[in-house]
Amino acid sequence: MKPTQPVEPNVNVTALLQSMSKTGFQGRKLGESLGIWTDMVRDEECTILMGLSGAMIPAGMQNCLIELVRNRLVDVIVSTGANIFHDTCEHLGVRHYLGHHHADDSALFEQGIDRIYDVFAYEGQFREIDAEIARFAGELAPFKGSSREFIERLGRWLMEQRPEGRSLVATCAEHGVPIFIPALCDSSIGIGLVMARRQGISIDVDQIADTDEITKIVEDAEKTGVIYVGGGVPKNFIQQTQVIASIHDQNLGGHAYAIQYTTDAPHWGGLSGCTFEEAISWGKEAPQSPRVQCFCDATIALPIITSGLLGSGVKRARTKP
Repeated sequence: MKPTQPVEPNVNVTALLQSMSKTGFQGRKLGESLGIWTDMVRDEECTILMGLSGAMIPAGMQNCLIELVRNRLVDVIVSTGANIFHDTCEHLGVRHYLGHHHADDSALFEQGIDRIYDVFAYEGQFREIDAEIARFAGELAPFKGSSREFIERLGRWLMEQRPEGRSLVATCAEHGVPIFIPALCDSSIGIGLVMARRQGISIDVDQIADTDEITKIVEDAEKTGVIYVGGGVPKNFIQQTQVIASIHDQNLGGHAYAIQYTTDAPHWGGLSGCTFEEAISWGKEAPQSPRVQCFCDATIALPIITSGLLGSGVKRARTKP
């Protein structure tokens, strides 16, 4: 029995999180997640995969994600298409605006304003970016390949089109961090590609290639750690790599580290709330893996944890790109 230690207010975010790890409830889980993420970074055998769901870019998490990539705190990203679309918008100068969750949505529709909870954006500007994606597809065509390859080329194209722009997509392309979007068509990027296809442009994103490519990354890794912001398709896409590997006679033993920030509860049966203990029954997590699920809004957890990691000065032990 180890006694809890009341948390002391601290302007040092890293020290605050370390102190929180000795308290209780979700504050403790948030503090523990810093420790596990730090262990991943210090483990030279570990490849770190992040699943990114929810409207993180519209909610203002872009710079946190960029800094995670720039500081080599993640190696692979699996995202919803929506996050990458909104990220592309920001790179091209289309902004998201402070709104309100109590709004007359019919009036917003009449004014061409889309609402993402308390964030507003202009539908007309989104459609302009849809058209830009279709134009990019036209320049790329004929194309057949994984979403990883498509998004990497999109990132390089964005840097050429607007060198002064800033985005997660461009940063990942610059630093060699692959982005997979396993449900690419379920987003405005998919809408842009439908526009291109209806114009006769030959563009074919091979989602089976995505599954094969990311599984090979996991198979080639000595050890893997996973970090999930929310759940959904990105979470399962990473989780199932362990199952696919085992089918092909590579029993990897499950992911060696696991962290999740989610607001979903396990008793509804959905994947976003599914516990890592349940995942052990599938062989997706190693039974002995250090793991923590923090039931917290990711827009609270991500800035705090990113600040804690950067403030700690932890450096990546793994040298292999």
